Amino acid sequence: MEIPQNAVDELSSIRDFLRFGVTLFESHDLFYGHGTSSALEDARVLIAHALHLPLSFNGGVFDETFFDAKLLAAEKETILELFERRAIEKIPVPYITNQAWFCDLPFYVNEDVLIPRSPIAQLIKDKCKPYYYGPEPTEILDLCTGSGCIGISAALYFEGAAVVLSDISDKALTVARKNVKHYELEDQMTLVQSDLFKSIQGAFDIILTNPPYVDAEDLADMPDEYHHEPDIALASGVLGLDHPLKILRQAHGFLKETGMLIMEVGNSAGHLAAIFPEFDFHWVQLNEGGHGVLAISKLELEALLPLVESRVSP
Repeated sequence: MEIPQNAVDELSSIRDFLRFGVTLFESHDLFYGHGTSSALEDARVLIAHALHLPLSFNGGVFDETFFDAKLLAAEKETILELFERRAIEKIPVPYITNQAWFCDLPFYVNEDVLIPRSPIAQLIKDKCKPYYYGPEPTEILDLCTGSGCIGISAALYFEGAAVVLSDISDKALTVARKNVKHYELEDQMTLVQSDLFKSIQGAFDIILTNPPYVDAEDLADMPDEYHHEPDIALASGVLGLDHPLKILRQAHGFLKETGMLIMEVGNSAGHLAAIFPEFDFHWVQLNEGGHGVLAISKLELEALLPLVESRVSP
């Protein structure tokens, strides 16, 4: 289905555009996994964005009082342009609106960073309990920060903690810096360009990381929407473990004695367990969905290190 030439004349109200958007999106076999879960949610978010109507977090509905309101021709054209980008180019909605949600908080995003969706958000809301059992954190590292959503959320939940945001991508750090400024956290946060731990200094109570972990097969099979995201933030070798294994090898040197590494490895969790079948990884229970997040202490990392060094190439 294409957008007909007479759509501006035939469609009148917000309700009309919601119905049309759903029909259009369903006809293009779109994938919903970047903050919305249906064609209706995508249509609502794009209409709200075009008309400057407020939305609650994660694509919540705007006031139905407006549903039968008639639209100006210019407003209709703007909505249809957004619909076309979503349906034809298969651009995820957050890249069109430049806004995504994480920990119930809005973040600026563009195609230089992943769209926030990590289940690590669930741990941050619980202040990493019961997995982190040390003293109140004063130093936190968000490794592979991207938009900065994980580290910024941690800074808001762990008030007063100094948080380092690091990423190999200077473009990603530009996005993170914009979000730090939005939340007025400049005094609490430090941004560092670093290839994993290469330029990191100090020891941390908690290291939070959502590194690249997609294996080659999953990367090749991903829906079109994912190919708008930077490959550098997704791809991690044949097994999806090139980055996670480096982190497991090095993280102990950047943790305090009671420190904890919390790392997402997603679908590559099975590969990790297969490499180290005798090691009891602590996989985080995620009651709101998601999988493949491990919590591992400094002492456990040190116990794992001989296995990593014996089975993994430097």
